[in-house]
This record gives sequence, structure tokens and C-alpha cells, in this order.
Amino acid sequence: MQDQKQIIEQIIRLRLAQILVNERYKNGDFKIPIHLALGHEALAIAVDRSIENDDRLVLSHRNIHYNLARMGTLREAMDEYYLKDMGIASGHLGSMNMSNHKRNIVYTSSILGNNLPVASGYALSNNLNKKNGVIFVVTGDGAIEEGSFYESLVFMKSNDLNTVIIVENNQWSLGTKIDERRCNIDLDKLADSLGIDYISLQGNDPFEYIKTVSSCRAKSVENNAPVLIEVKLTTLGYWYMKTQEYPDGKYINYHAGPAPEVEMKKYPLISSSDEDPLFVLKQYLSEKELMDNSSKLLKQLESELL
Repeated sequence: MQDQKQIIEQIIRLRLAQILVNERYKNGDFKIPIHLALGHEALAIAVDRSIENDDRLVLSHRNIHYNLARMGTLREAMDEYYLKDMGIASGHLGSMNMSNHKRNIVYTSSILGNNLPVASGYALSNNLNKKNGVIFVVTGDGAIEEGSFYESLVFMKSNDLNTVIIVENNQWSLGTKIDERRCNIDLDKLADSLGIDYISLQGNDPFEYIKTVSSCRAKSVENNAPVLIEVKLTTLGYWYMKTQEYPDGKYINYHAGPAPEVEMKKYPLISSSDEDPLFVLKQYLSEKELMDNSSKLLKQLESELL
């Protein structure tokens, strides 16, 4: 029961921390681009909870949720976003390349698909040096269109590498939806063709996610093989792009920059559906309990920024 409470608080804290970043972003405080991950919180906490001491995490340009989930304080991340000397990487990495070796986040790349071969290299090094641990690598539905994705899967499978590949599928690449830009890629069939175990996740239940991601890690170790997890989720926050063709605006799923419609609330719910991990938490706590937790956690975060 205590563990359940901590997990719920982690998810709420992660949402609040992102909104605090977003509020400063809307004020024009940052000189760098930041990709928020509102709606990705349950997955980030599941990965954080599943990683063991010898494991390593390799991320992509949208990494704020994983970094904040594993960060000691919000101040550490915020200082890096401000490019300050006291930032987690002395202000050298900013957002899209932020890594944190002390927290097992060993590499992050702003280049689409670039982190996959790097993760393969880390895993091969583990194998050759007989080191324990699993390499977790996170990518998106846009990067699976890159040759590096297929080549890395083949390499990982061919070399018996302990890896967990997580594909965050939010259906969008920049402002273009999948069905507007390419044919369907069936990851289940692709993984099957390579003899790689495939798992699909959706619904944002943090406890189901933790159980599944941990199980995939164990399966990778047991079989000395990669495991592919496709997570179907929604990046919350949106805007309307006005063009000659769409004078009233075309709906664009949130990609980067501040989320203009997202505001701080007593309970920072964005969508009243299972697209929002904070809505799913209503299965476990009452509205009053959630609000009380949110109020307490917001005060903690604000005190970290003083």
C-alpha cells in the first residue's frame, strides 16, 4: 500500500514539474527548445521503477519525463534548461541532449534514430565485458521510419544483447499524423520476423506498466535477447495551425515549445480520459486525496526552486 502511494505521488509530481517548466516556457524564459511529455508520465515512472543498478537508459529528444523521474530535485533540471553552470551538465546539454550518468541515463540524442545504434553499442560492450545489466532505449513512432531502427534490432538480436526497446507511439511526427505521411508499420509483425518478443501497452495504468516493463526486463536477461515494447499514448497539449487551406486552424498534436492551453490547477488533469495518466489515478484515490497530494507536492517542487 505504501509503495502504491509513492507511485501515485511520483506521477502527480512529474506532471506538476512539467507544468512548472511549461509556465516558465510560456513566459519566454528559455533559450533552448524543450519537448514536454505531458501524458507520458505513467510510462516514465514504470521505466524508473524497472531499471536496476547495472542497467542503463538511452533517450531521445523528448526526454524530460525520464530525466525528471530520475532527478533528485527539479532545480537540477531547471538550471540545465537555463544553461547555468550549476545545471546537471553545467549548462552544456540543455534539453534535447540531457543525460545524467549518476542516475544511469548515459546518452541522449536530438538526432532522430541516432540513440538506437548507440544503445546497441552499449549493450555489445556489456556483452563483451561480461557485465550485468540491461540497456533500455526509448524512441518514437517517427524514428521507426529510420534505417537505424531496423538495423539496430537486427544487430541486437544477432548478438544476443540484453536490451529493452521502448517505442512511444503518439501517432505524430512533428505536425503530421502517421496516416498523412506513410503506410502502417506493424511492429508486432516486424518483431516476429526477427524472432524478437513484442509487447503492446496502452491505457496508462501505472501498476500494469510497471509489472509489464519489469517482466520485459527479466525476459531480456533470461533469453539474452532484445524485447520490443510499443506504448500507444497521447502527448497532451495541442494547438491550431492557421493556413490558407485551414483558415480556422488545423488541429496539431503538441510537439515542442510551450503548451498554451495547459494551466496549473489544484489537480493538474488535462484530459478526462485514459489518455491522461492522472485520470487513471482516480481508480485508486478519491478526488480529495488526489488534490491533497497535488497541493503537497506542488509546495515541495516550488520550495526546490527557491
